[in-house]
Amino acid sequence: MAGPVGIISAGDMGAAIGAVLVSGGVDVAANLTGRSELTRLRAHEAGIRDAGSTDALVEECGLLLSVLPPSEAVSIAEEVAGAMARTGSTPVFAECNAIAPQTVVRIATLMLDTGAPFIDAGIIGGPPGPGSDPHIYCSGPDTSVLESLRECGLDIRRVGPGFGQASGLKMVYAASTKGTTAVWTELLTAAEAMGLTDALLAEFGDAVDPARHIKAATQMPRRARRWVGEMEEIAATFEHLGLTPRILLGAADMFRLTGETSLADQTSREPDPELGEMLRALAEQANTGG
Repeated sequence: MAGPVGIISAGDMGAAIGAVLVSGGVDVAANLTGRSELTRLRAHEAGIRDAGSTDALVEECGLLLSVLPPSEAVSIAEEVAGAMARTGSTPVFAECNAIAPQTVVRIATLMLDTGAPFIDAGIIGGPPGPGSDPHIYCSGPDTSVLESLRECGLDIRRVGPGFGQASGLKMVYAASTKGTTAVWTELLTAAEAMGLTDALLAEFGDAVDPARHIKAATQMPRRARRWVGEMEEIAATFEHLGLTPRILLGAADMFRLTGETSLADQTSREPDPELGEMLRALAEQANTGG
């Protein structure tokens, strides 16, 4: 990989990816201006340096990885495109967020209009680290720059030549995992509200093993607010294909409800809530009208 890699932005996933690249000998930068103390701490721990501004990041880097909540993907892409117009620099832009293929095409058009090469990417799995080795799928006419990061320790997998293919894979996979978490969270909350949690778990018996779903549910609250946008992007993906968007819009509603509680204020550095605590909070929030 020639030149520094820019990370937008240094959250849980972005900082962890940056740490892998730094350990592989890559110069990694981010714009940390205005970011939280926790984000700055993550960047420092990962060895990511502060470029100071989006313009500087665009000027310095040969590749930009956009890794942030789906709801921010378009606005950040517009900000980066503006920086490209101001500086005349056009690094490769890899759109790595959990967004619908049609949203990817919109961002690709924006970048290509500036003269910047574009790569569609989708991350499946948690932040890289002990016990987690996410797959980063990519698609587009030329994905070689992103694929070169395999040499630095990232699992990069090309799926095809079209913009939207990598993000489409992310959408259908996330529907099976996070969508399922939403369904389990809702049914467990409903059981708690009716005083039936113990009876429900007993009825599952050996026929259904809820343990992994319960674990996923209790790990969800700190992610709930950003998962709302992801479920809406999946719903848009399905609707674009002529399928119903309502299943995943319901999942978005469940995450939105969770995001309205204090459970969603926790960070990845705090312990996940106990199941009973979480269900009581959600049942109470639902009972107040959300």
